[in-house]
Amino acid sequence: MSLLQVNRVNHSYNSKRFFKWKDQMNKALSDISFSIEEGKCVGLLGTSGAGKSTLGKVILGIQRPQQGQILFQGHDIYNADKRTRQMLRRDLQVVFQDSYSAVNPRMTAERIISEPLENYEKLTVGERRKTVISLLERVDLSEKDLKKYPHQFSGGQLQRINIARAISLKPKLIVLDESVSSVDMVTQSLILDLLKGLKEDFGLSYLFITHDIKAAFSISDTIGVLEKGELIQMYDSKDQFFSSKHPVVMQMKDSILAEHPRFRSIFN
Repeated sequence: MSLLQVNRVNHSYNSKRFFKWKDQMNKALSDISFSIEEGKCVGLLGTSGAGKSTLGKVILGIQRPQQGQILFQGHDIYNADKRTRQMLRRDLQVVFQDSYSAVNPRMTAERIISEPLENYEKLTVGERRKTVISLLERVDLSEKDLKKYPHQFSGGQLQRINIARAISLKPKLIVLDESVSSVDMVTQSLILDLLKGLKEDFGLSYLFITHDIKAAFSISDTIGVLEKGELIQMYDSKDQFFSSKHPVVMQMKDSILAEHPRFRSIFN
């Protein structure tokens, strides 16, 4: 049984238009199906407006789809009982793109990381503090960062705080929603290396939502390409992706800049 199964998900949004009696339905997701196995990372690649964020919300239980089914650990997340939903929430975590808006600016790093532990674990104050320090060290921060507030961290450091919070309950699956797109290239590389290490150490599975082809292939076992709400193809290797003749994939490949500026075309 797959850890996560997305079965024939469809979703549309109402779009009110001036001078028309009826609302127009905009298709956000169209018959989406795929699965994620334990210990694997599925990259979901697409341009802005492709439906990536909507699909992420559907998988996280934030946006109920109009049709289709999301099975996590064999349970339908939208039809499970309260106790099961609570268990599923523990095992399904998320790291968003904007590290600053994902945290309470009035909370210290210690309190931010402690939130899930307070909700799900029965720990003493000392045990919780020890756990938070261990989590900080695992994301390459330290005990001296415990009492710092979000504005005292760089964007990359704060994203590490968000990652520490996400792994605090040792979840089965983490949805990474453009989680490295707002940091510089050096920091992005460091965070991707961190995520790969955590995946191995904790046996994590990821859904890596991104528009960045290089980032996707640096961490993903399988790549899905989303375009205008449709999952057009799944690729099991970089060779499969780069040999694809699908027009959308061809356009994506053409948009990648060469590594050295002298080989970049002004028309790319």
